[in-house]
Amino acid sequence: MLNKVVIFGVGLIGGSFARSLKKAGAVGSVVGMGRSAASLKRAQELGIIDVIGVADAGGGCTMAEALEGADLVLLAAPVAQTEPILAAIAPHLQPGTVVTDAGSTKSDVVASARRALGGKIAQFVPGHPIAGRETNGPEAAIDDLYVGKKVVLTALDENAEADVERVAAAWRACDAIIHRLTPQEHDKVFAAVSHLPHLLAYALVDDIANKPHADLLFQYAASGFRDFTRIAGSSPEMWRDISLANQSALLTELDSYLAQLTGLRARLAAGDGAGLESVYNNAQRARHQWITAIEAAEAPPDPANQGV
Repeated sequence: MLNKVVIFGVGLIGGSFARSLKKAGAVGSVVGMGRSAASLKRAQELGIIDVIGVADAGGGCTMAEALEGADLVLLAAPVAQTEPILAAIAPHLQPGTVVTDAGSTKSDVVASARRALGGKIAQFVPGHPIAGRETNGPEAAIDDLYVGKKVVLTALDENAEADVERVAAAWRACDAIIHRLTPQEHDKVFAAVSHLPHLLAYALVDDIANKPHADLLFQYAASGFRDFTRIAGSSPEMWRDISLANQSALLTELDSYLAQLTGLRARLAAGDGAGLESVYNNAQRARHQWITAIEAAEAPPDPANQGV
């Protein structure tokens, strides 16, 4: 049971974390911090947070008061805000408080944390919940966002295992599944399977939107286009920060994809149907195997195999 949790950013990610903990009865009080007084007030009205934790948001408490006695602090703001938030936290961070984050990049976050926290770096346990929707703000927060979803913790050498476990236990209370990677492993993996797909979706929609006959094109765009570009509805600010934060790994993946596109273009220009079909077949097979593995992992246990 966490007596007090402080959340910076009470939109989809932070707000859903609060809702999930409350649903599980795993938290006593939630303090919300953020840039928008209106969003914090709305989060309080919706029951996501109990206390508004900024002095200028109308009856809110100070940073020192917000952090006093806190068991856990979650940073659920865009990754570019990590360092200034941690720098503001640092003077008021008590020895018993653990800080974590929900950022989609980790190497840059760790570097920011080291600069901002200095000798208190051991209290920071980096994390990344692999969950989301294409909506933002307190109204987007739901209490089952993390059910069955992965949360990657990229613990530091300085972290005490008890502090890592506190963060893990909080996410498990949200019914999430804990995984462990190094920050470097994390960024390489998610450049390929998350950051590049977002970049591609944004690029495609932007390309079509800038064509002189965009209205006609969108008129005939159907479910395939909608599914492929769904993630282009995500927060541009957040994905700008993620793209720049993971620049090196994302450029590597983008170069690889450009090479793939160049190969496909050459096959198309040459009328190489067999070559195109070979790529399509390989992609179909790989996707089928991936979906099958996901479904197997998510399937409930068979009572016949449980001795019931």
